[in-house]
Amino acid sequence: MDREERKTINQGQEDEMEIYGYNLSRWKLAIVSLGVICSGGFLLLLLYWMPEWRVKATCVRAAIKDCEVVLLRTTDEFKMWFCAKIRVLSLETYPVSSPKSMSNKLSNGHAVCLIENPTEENRHRISKYSQTESQQIRYFTHHSVKYFWNDTIHNFDFLKGLDEGVSCTSIYEKHSAGLTKGMHAYRKLLYGVNEIAVKVPSVFKLLIKEVLNPFYIFQLFSVILWSTDEYYYYALAIVVMSIVSIVSSLYSIRKQYVMLHDMVATHSTVRVSVCRVNEEIEEIFSTDLVPGDVMVIPLNGTIMPCDAVLINGTCIVNESMLTGESVPVTKTNLPNPSVDVKGIGDELYNPETHKRHTLFCGTTVIQTRFYTGELVKAIVVRTGFSTSKGQLVRSILYPKPTDFKLYRDAYLFLLCLVAVAGIGFIYTIINSILNEVQVGVIIIESLDIITITVPPALPAAMTAGIVYAQRRLKKIGIFCISPQRINICGQLNLVCFDKTGTLTEDGLDLWGIQRVENARFLSPEENVCNEMLVKSQFVACMATCHSLTKIEGVLSGDPLDLKMFEAIGWILEEATEEETALHNRIMPTVVRPPKQLLPESTPAGNQEMELFELPATYEIGIVRQFPFSSALQRMSVVARVLGDRKMDAYMKGAPEAIAGLCKPETVPVDFQNVLEDFTKQGFRVIALAHRKLESKLTWHKVQNISRDAIENNMDFMGLIIMQNKLKQETPAVLEDLHKANIRTVMVTGDSMLTAVSVARDCGMILPQDKVIIAEALPPKDGKVAKINWHYADSLTQCSHPSAIDPEAIPVKLVHDSLEDLQMTRYHFAMNGKSFSVILEHFQDLVPKLMLHGTVFARMAPDQKTQLIEALQNVDYFVGMCGDGANDCGALKRAHGGISLSELEASVASPFTSKTPSISCVPNLIREGRAALITSFCVFKFMALYSIIQYFSVTLLYSILSNLGDFQFLFIDLAIILVVVFTMSLNPAWKELVAQRPPSGLISGALLFSVLSQIIICIGFQSLGFFWVKQQPWYEVWHPKSDACNTTGSGFWNSSHVDNETELDEHNIQNYENTTVFFISSFQYLIVAIAFSKGKPFRQPCYKNFASVDQVLQIVCVPYQWRVTMLIIVLVNAFVSITVENFFLDMVLWKVVFNRDKQGEYRFSTTQPPQESVDRWGKCCLPWALGCRKKTPKAKYMYLAQELLVDPEWPPKPQTTTEAKALVKENGSCQIITIT
Repeated sequence: MDREERKTINQGQEDEMEIYGYNLSRWKLAIVSLGVICSGGFLLLLLYWMPEWRVKATCVRAAIKDCEVVLLRTTDEFKMWFCAKIRVLSLETYPVSSPKSMSNKLSNGHAVCLIENPTEENRHRISKYSQTESQQIRYFTHHSVKYFWNDTIHNFDFLKGLDEGVSCTSIYEKHSAGLTKGMHAYRKLLYGVNEIAVKVPSVFKLLIKEVLNPFYIFQLFSVILWSTDEYYYYALAIVVMSIVSIVSSLYSIRKQYVMLHDMVATHSTVRVSVCRVNEEIEEIFSTDLVPGDVMVIPLNGTIMPCDAVLINGTCIVNESMLTGESVPVTKTNLPNPSVDVKGIGDELYNPETHKRHTLFCGTTVIQTRFYTGELVKAIVVRTGFSTSKGQLVRSILYPKPTDFKLYRDAYLFLLCLVAVAGIGFIYTIINSILNEVQVGVIIIESLDIITITVPPALPAAMTAGIVYAQRRLKKIGIFCISPQRINICGQLNLVCFDKTGTLTEDGLDLWGIQRVENARFLSPEENVCNEMLVKSQFVACMATCHSLTKIEGVLSGDPLDLKMFEAIGWILEEATEEETALHNRIMPTVVRPPKQLLPESTPAGNQEMELFELPATYEIGIVRQFPFSSALQRMSVVARVLGDRKMDAYMKGAPEAIAGLCKPETVPVDFQNVLEDFTKQGFRVIALAHRKLESKLTWHKVQNISRDAIENNMDFMGLIIMQNKLKQETPAVLEDLHKANIRTVMVTGDSMLTAVSVARDCGMILPQDKVIIAEALPPKDGKVAKINWHYADSLTQCSHPSAIDPEAIPVKLVHDSLEDLQMTRYHFAMNGKSFSVILEHFQDLVPKLMLHGTVFARMAPDQKTQLIEALQNVDYFVGMCGDGANDCGALKRAHGGISLSELEASVASPFTSKTPSISCVPNLIREGRAALITSFCVFKFMALYSIIQYFSVTLLYSILSNLGDFQFLFIDLAIILVVVFTMSLNPAWKELVAQRPPSGLISGALLFSVLSQIIICIGFQSLGFFWVKQQPWYEVWHPKSDACNTTGSGFWNSSHVDNETELDEHNIQNYENTTVFFISSFQYLIVAIAFSKGKPFRQPCYKNFASVDQVLQIVCVPYQWRVTMLIIVLVNAFVSITVENFFLDMVLWKVVFNRDKQGEYRFSTTQPPQESVDRWGKCCLPWALGCRKKTPKAKYMYLAQELLVDPEWPPKPQTTTEAKALVKENGSCQIITIT
């Protein structure tokens, strides 16, 4: 086998990785050991930090099949390396010759699955991934997932349960009987313990991991160096700070582990009953469950310890842990294709597709319903970290690194500082050799310059701003589990909103109904609760077609169903366990109207009579329920009126879906127009249908019939119109975002027209804006995929859309109307199906559609995530705000995900708002901007602090002097720490502004800011250093020097006689030192004030100064020189602050931005001023000449520039875009105008 082979595991998935095989090499190990000893352990640290180097330094390449160690590299943009040791699992205990003591694993495409096979194939199947006759399987563990060697695909693959490659028929025929004890033991050996183990590391382990951080190692090096140079006080101060930092870090890390451990421990060990092959019931611990076990769901409910598919009975489940909605969901048994009238026998089971039949790990089963004598059973399909909850926990335990320009630039900036330190290092060595300094002193001083240039306090200073921002967010009810994302939120320029529960109220109100009689719509009716309609099929459908249930006597279920049922005022009664047992079959849920509504009841005025005194004369029993399916967009029930021979089928759902299943002659001709009128007004419309079933359909047959057999040939009954009101704060919040040039996008599961209507109502789409609906159709019957473009509103009052003059659509920018932005805005709207087709067949159109796509309707959860990715691909910083119901994936994928749900689902979201209102979005962005600007300020300040101190020391080194221990201590503790922590306290500015902060440190504005301040500071320090030597009183300082000629000098001299030897040794007390120390101390404060900017991102800072202590190693200088130094400091302050605040912010910013205004393009996603400055920065000084032709950095800006000169964009009304038939250029397309 090729020794240089490279394979890929998890291909096409989010955690795709390249895998390389290695074997341990003794001679390499010996060389590395020698290197570790020679480097004093530093090489060991380097190999600890770099897994790739560690493996390559100690191992040789080997075939993956026979290797001892695997090296893994992620294929994403981060290219992270991991290594894992190969382990061997021995199966000798469970010989292959015994068919009852094993289950088979085989490769099913991409995963290793469990499928039962004839006994004679057992040996052959096992051999696919076992190497020897002794049955040893090689595997490794990475991020809590085991990867086994699979001989069939010649690669490692993770073991899957029954969630892939198993048909629904197979689940009933091969898996419903349960496992033998031998099979169970064998599977447990492979799958391991069923637990989501979040091990809380010991304090010692965490301490070692924290202390071995490169930052703390550098601090340790610095402390040792300072100690050898007798800077004991400063070294001690840094040690104390480091200990405090380590302890606080350990506390927060351990606290997070404990919280996560407690969250997943709720189901860690419970006792469960499982069915074995011989129908015996065995009680085992939930940790012993394996895929294939048949679990008995207890009557009083349980917290699910695994993912399982329901094969018998019905369960009511609270899935708030997964979905964020505490609404109970009814789960029914998986349809059995072998007994269904119209079943698809080969349909594969999939937990996502069949989620209405799947009980997910961590969800709470509230109650069960069953046939007497038959238990409620579910087959275990996934265990441990493979479960839905396990995957959520894995994503928290092993998060993807956050890729943000600030952090990348920070490392680049540090490298620049290291390069500066290198220059100082060489200068110090040369200068010391020329001055014949001792070797020991040369080594200490040259290394000291490195510790001065790269400040050990930098990470702590950078974290301070984020910690303060996190506290401020907590005060306004926004909780954060990923503090690094606060900075990223400062860059958000596009926010996606879920509609229901986010932009609009959570609940729906019944606006009215519009019934159909004789294929004609009647006029809308507001009151459904009246005697005229009580026995109508329309009200019967409203009374029965829902998934409501009573939990502890209270009606609960889907909010829409609740509103609908409450509107008719009926009563729902469920059978008790005793009644079910008595009748020997599951008792139906019964609904009936209150007595007042029945014609023969007492007059409505007599309200005091008990409703339950007399037997009701009109009752409907719900015999069978087909739950709502988002894929089918409908739900249906089979019901029977008490005393009737025939049963009735009722169906409700999306109007288009329902109308398609009804007899055409029962659907009104103006159905589309009426529906469009309602949806355009923002109403949510639900259609109802009914049909009488044949009398031959008995109770038992109905229990096994497929829904396809019921849901056809229906009579269309009419529409229920629900009103989904906008939240009060929605329009104002969106207006604030638009003013701040932040794009808003709606992503909803609701219908297209309703979504467009809500977008118009809330101001997302302005009244004069045009909406272009992209309707994409997949390839069919040999025809290529195509997109039909429709304009949602005609621009003129023409009766025929084709009569619209394309020239009348002002979608291009004209040079004389640059500022008239409102005339140029257009928006794309599409549904989830169209979005998927466009992603697959029109890849070159995706970026163009992302640029102006505003409404995305009927979007499935995974499509929401794909949309976020598509927007990120054109360089948008994307925020996502949702109620957590089905937005988990999108919330995690966005740069800043804000969940409006306080439930456990919010664990998946970086931010959670306590108040379910989108007003948290501008607040988060404001705080993000403030934190980001604070990070820049602190970083710039720390860089200047390093350079100022570096230059001070370099100047003093030239006369073989240095700063004293207390001088260093004063600068670093009394000035720097106080300044850094007060600099970070500025709260966010009161409102969002249009300009955005820069995204990285390597930008024109920031580079100019830092370089100009460096030049100013160096200039004034040099001025003081050289000017002091020109003074008439100047002499080379010695303890007897008396420049002040005052009485205080005698005291000074006498107090320092004892330290004469020390002073001679370090030469700290001299006029140059005092001058440089005095000027540089003020320079730290000056740059702090210059960099501490307030408006427009932060509130102003008034208290960023510290007092200067005089008990330091400084010498007395004449009064005139003190005044001179003060003048130098004041001039320095004036120059620094003027350059930073006037020249940089006012002149350059305005010049560059104004020039951009007069350039070639400008559109609704306006380029922020700072982006312009970033572009300028890359051009260096000749910006005036070179920048005009430079294309924008962000892809969406570049696209906007291109599209303004594209005559074919946006597509004209009534045109079609077709994908070219199977050409090699992926996604290329042509526009064909339909005449």
